[in-house]
Amino acid sequence: MKDHSSRRRARRIAIGTAVVLALAGMNGPALYRFGSEEYHQYKINRPEYKAENGHWEIVDFPEEYRQNTIHAALLHTGKVLLVAGSGNNQKNFDAKKFDTRLWDPVKKTIKKIPTPTDLFCTGHTQLANGNLLIAGGTKRYEKLEGDVTKAGGLMIVHNENPDKPITLPAGTRFTGKKNGKTFVSKDPILVPRAKKVFDKKTGKFLRNDPGLGRIYVEAQKSGRKYETGTQDNYRVQGLTGADARNTYGIAQKLALDKKDFQGIKDAYEFDPVAEKYIKVDPMNEARWYPTLTTLSDGKILSLSGLDEIGQLVPGKNEIYDPKTKKWTYTKDVRQFPTYPAISLMQDGKLFYSGANAGYGPDDVGRDPGIWDLKTNKFSKVPGMSDKKLLETAGTVLLPPAQDEKYMVIGGGGVGESKKSSKKTRIIDLLADDPKFVDGPELEKGTRYPQSSILPDDTVLVSGGSEDYRGRGDSNILQARIYDAKANSLRRVADPLVGRNYHSGSLLLPDGRVMFFGSDSLYADKANTKPGTFEQRIEIYTPPYLYQGSQPTLGGGPKTVKRGESATFTTKHSASIKTARLIRPSASTHVTDVDQRSIALDLKKTSEGVTVTIPKSRNLVESGWYMLFVTDDQGTPSKAQWVRVP
Repeated sequence: MKDHSSRRRARRIAIGTAVVLALAGMNGPALYRFGSEEYHQYKINRPEYKAENGHWEIVDFPEEYRQNTIHAALLHTGKVLLVAGSGNNQKNFDAKKFDTRLWDPVKKTIKKIPTPTDLFCTGHTQLANGNLLIAGGTKRYEKLEGDVTKAGGLMIVHNENPDKPITLPAGTRFTGKKNGKTFVSKDPILVPRAKKVFDKKTGKFLRNDPGLGRIYVEAQKSGRKYETGTQDNYRVQGLTGADARNTYGIAQKLALDKKDFQGIKDAYEFDPVAEKYIKVDPMNEARWYPTLTTLSDGKILSLSGLDEIGQLVPGKNEIYDPKTKKWTYTKDVRQFPTYPAISLMQDGKLFYSGANAGYGPDDVGRDPGIWDLKTNKFSKVPGMSDKKLLETAGTVLLPPAQDEKYMVIGGGGVGESKKSSKKTRIIDLLADDPKFVDGPELEKGTRYPQSSILPDDTVLVSGGSEDYRGRGDSNILQARIYDAKANSLRRVADPLVGRNYHSGSLLLPDGRVMFFGSDSLYADKANTKPGTFEQRIEIYTPPYLYQGSQPTLGGGPKTVKRGESATFTTKHSASIKTARLIRPSASTHVTDVDQRSIALDLKKTSEGVTVTIPKSRNLVESGWYMLFVTDDQGTPSKAQWVRVP
């Protein structure tokens, strides 16, 4: 008697042969009369083509539910949270029109979710309780040079009083001692008290190190005559006595230069069951473009971002405690560019791939390495090719996660550089002396590549553009599947929609992959026609879902502890080969530090499979996971949701 997989293999060959013969007999001569588009559609829709290359389709979203999706996260309810905020649209921001959608890809329902503030360019990560932590966003949009009418910039406020902090309200005026020009603060500021410094050996008092505060100020009136060219000390108007003596400002050039985006401190948890945002304590630092990374104890590290005055946060990282809902600073500082790709390692340290999404000096925090948060020691790792082209690169923890191998994909030069990289680079962090080696090359230099781990231990790599934000009509309509065992990239079906800046992808529970977003600067090769935000959602069905029916998976507990085993029912246990626990994605700006695929020990019975969860907390972080089993043909089941407490 043939087993399940043999029957499916025979049925697949028979069906494929019958389809080809039928098409040849009925339509063969007509194929030569087809136009190129008609033939292309015929080719990509053939069963045998899909079984080899997969298939793409665009989701039909009613117009009233479309939005400029910037962020997406898969929730343990199986629904997808699509977050736009203002959607990189100044008019939406000015009108306080902030959007979120909740989409059920199975029932095909879409729900509008009230959005409390502008979560455009926020950070997010999955929490142990199944909520999604969201922190940061947009306070003000950038102003390009030429649009800035009032001179302004950063004022560093000093407080030399060691006994108390001082609060300055919004509208505080600062007048230069040399230039005599007055600038006004846009927000309130709390300046900490000065720190008394003593000699460590003698205990003798040495000095007071002033407390420092950063605030954005601008001139009272428009015009170039209010610009300043050099550093000056500024008197704080309205202060008297000791406060007037102890408090002052120092600013460098205050000018009509471009003003970058400015961040917010707000933080929320999105509850997938209640389907609403829940406000928690704000961060200590405002952040726009931050990365949120889970630590060994389940707390969340918030890194980098632009602050409330549009400056790169000066290395002040902080930690969120899901139990208290509060934030505390780390004891040491370390600065990174915005959206740094930083992930938890199995030894509790953090791996930084060097990939990031943009803002920050080109000589600060861009070297890949291993970071011990407890000691603040950062050990650089060598071997990275195209080291200067890591902005807008993708990073993925190759499956299975136990191997601790990372791939860095593509990338480009700092800022609006036209340079992009064809390279993939791979590092084995379990090696005695970890270093990057080149993997298979992409066909084109690629910024913004999307990558999603699949249940069969491969990785789908798709999209991106050759130039910054798709300039010059440079979107790359190609997709490849990377096989870590063979270290090979195989070209598969081409996507229908170009994806660059503000795009992403995530694995769905049925084994398909969803793609969202894209924000081209221009829509033509000559860069004369402004681009429009890509609102279409596209789904890729991998080849493994055209190999016959999926193995079943059901029953079993909803919660399984580390080190424990659980049994799930399946009608196809004889053909099951692997089991994987895949953490759901939270993706934005080519950054998704949540996704990982963990190999599980597997035992088979006549009616089911028993899987065992690894004991390591650093490998298996607390939270909800998709449990997939895959058969001997590489076809995965639909996922069962399992929580690891």
